[in-house]
Amino acid sequence: MLLVCSRRCGGALFRALFAEVEIDASGIYQDHRVTQPGYVCLNCGAPALDLGEVPAELEAEAREDEAARVVTADVLCPVCETMVQLAAYMECPNCGSPLEVS
Repeated sequence: MLLVCSRRCGGALFRALFAEVEIDASGIYQDHRVTQPGYVCLNCGAPALDLGEVPAELEAEAREDEAARVVTADVLCPVCETMVQLAAYMECPNCGSPLEVS
């Protein structure tokens, strides 16, 4: 985790907005759990950003972009002579013969 202020005020203290704190019967802190990421800068009150999440978000966007680039084409099956729309290197849905999209 690498928190920074969205206003770049230089603040170094942040508050987790959605955190559960566990205490014992005498009120002494035992543990905590962040239930939803959300932080605020205690210096200026602006939302804080977790720069540690950036690489994972970039990877997720890259996977989405690659999934969107799946090539589909209309192919005439050489076995059953049915026109089907397929992604690369799939089988004919009618007869099951392997097809190649070129």
